[in-house]
Formats: sequence, structure tokens, C-alpha cells
Amino acid sequence: MPEHDTGDYAAFCAVEHQLGILFRRAQALSARMRSKVHPELEPGAYGLLSSIDRNAPIRPSDLAACLGVGKATISRQVKVLEELGLVGREPDPLDRRAHRLVLTPQGRQLLDRVRTARQQQLYSLLSSWPTEDVWLLARMLERFNALTERALLAEPAPGQEHAEPDQARISPG
Repeated sequence: MPEHDTGDYAAFCAVEHQLGILFRRAQALSARMRSKVHPELEPGAYGLLSSIDRNAPIRPSDLAACLGVGKATISRQVKVLEELGLVGREPDPLDRRAHRLVLTPQGRQLLDRVRTARQQQLYSLLSSWPTEDVWLLARMLERFNALTERALLAEPAPGQEHAEPDQARISPG
């Protein structure tokens, strides 16, 4: 650990502590919501469906790179989504041996339902905040996500040569 000012170190410790709480509570809220929307969905399914939606049609290998995970992980997760009828495959016109992933109509419906439920949950949690504070939180999260994205790109997941950045950006309205 680099040398640091005691006040600076306390601030970083506070962020680490609050992020730990945030991650645990987000997982618990996500699990509760997931069981209401589709009990067979795995924890990472929403993020995977959302990434497929944003980048469709996309090759599984490109999806793995985008998310910074191994191809085997994506393969297992996509297989479950296919078995549930949420994701389909289409031939890749550039390579007959390859295929690309797309959401099925059922996958689109589910993603829309989950997205709406998540937005309603966030609205319920943050509706007492002034709008300026909500925008400040969004900008700070965007800034933090950019840092984590750069860290992931600098050191790709095992089995990945290079991960492409996820282009999620915040804009008003």
C-alpha cells in the first residue's frame, strides 16, 4: 500500500466499507426482484441480457470480452438463457462457422419487465432525494464505473486477450 495521509486513508476505508454494504444489499434486492420476475434466472442474467440487447447481434466471444469474463463462463450462462427461451442464435454472415446472440421476443419482454422493476425500485429508494442529488450520484457512479472499466481493460480476465469497453454512459433526459 502506498504511503498515505491518515485522513485520505480513512476516506478510502469508508468507501470500501460502503461499497461492501452496497454490493451485499444490491445482491439481496436483486435476488428478491429476480424471484418475482423469473425464479429460474441466475444472478448475472439481467446484466447478460442487457449486454446482449445493447450489442445485438453479438458473438459469444465478443460478449465475453465486453464483460471481462472467460468464454466458458459466457457459454454456460448463455446456455441457461437459451434453455429458458430468452436468447437465440443467428448465423454470422461474416463467418458461416460462427453465430451471434440475440434476444428472443420472450427475452425482450423479460428484460423490459426487469428493467421497469429495477427503475421503480430505484425511484422508490431515491424519490425523497432532490433531483440534483440523484444526478450527482449518477455522475459519481459513472466516474467510478469508468475507473473500474479501465482497470478491467488493463488486466483482462484469464483467457481474454483484450476486453472492449462497455459503452454505458449517463445523459440527462
